[in-house]
Amino acid sequence: MAEIIDFILHTDKYLLEWVAIYGAWIYALLFLIIFGETGFVVLPFLPGDGFIFTVGVIASTGALNIWVAVVLMIIAAFLGNTVNYHIGLYLSRKVIDVGKIRWINKSYLDQTHEFFEKHGQKAVILSRFLPVFRTFVPFVAGLSKMTRSKFLNYTFWGGFAWVVSFSALGYFFGQIEWVQKNISLIVFFLIVITIIPVITTAIKARIKSKEAKAGNPSS
Repeated sequence: MAEIIDFILHTDKYLLEWVAIYGAWIYALLFLIIFGETGFVVLPFLPGDGFIFTVGVIASTGALNIWVAVVLMIIAAFLGNTVNYHIGLYLSRKVIDVGKIRWINKSYLDQTHEFFEKHGQKAVILSRFLPVFRTFVPFVAGLSKMTRSKFLNYTFWGGFAWVVSFSALGYFFGQIEWVQKNISLIVFFLIVITIIPVITTAIKARIKSKEAKAGNPSS
C-alpha cells in the first residue's frame, strides 16, 4: 500500500522514469492504468485525476505527446467503463436473476434501475470526477440494467470531459516553474478536493439510515 501511495503522490517521478525506460511503450502504460481504474470494480485505488493532470504536466515539457496521450486515455476511460458496465450486467442476468445470490433484494435493483434511467446522465458523467464513484457507478449501472445506449453515450462524454479537463490543466499550468516543482502538493490537493464529496455523501447516507431506523423501531 505504501508503494501505491508513493506512486500516486509522485507520479511525475515515475512517469519520467518510465519514459526513459520504455520509450513509446509509455503510452500503453497510460492506457492500462486508466483502463484498470475504470474497468474493474476491485481497482478503485489506482490513480485518476492527479495522474491525468501529471500526464499533462509531463507532456508540457515535451517528454510526452499530449495528443496521443489524451486520445489513448479517452479510449481507455470509455472502454474501462464499458467493461465494468458489462460485468455488472452479466452478473445481474446470470447470477442475480436466476436466484444464485438470494441476499440481494430485487426491489432495490429495480429502484436503482429507475434511478439510472431518470438520473443516469448526471450519475455517469459526474462520477468521472469522483474517486471510488467512477469505479463503482458503471458496475452498478450494469447491475441495475441501465439502458446500454444511454450508458455508452453518457460514459463517452463523461470520460472525454474528465480526461481533457485534467490533462489540459496539467499541460497549460505545467509550464509554470512553481507547478513543476510542486506536483506532489497539487496532486494531494486534487485528491482532497475530489474525495470531499465522497465523504460527505457517505456521512449523509449514514445519517439518513440512522434517522430511518429511529423512525421505524421495528426494523
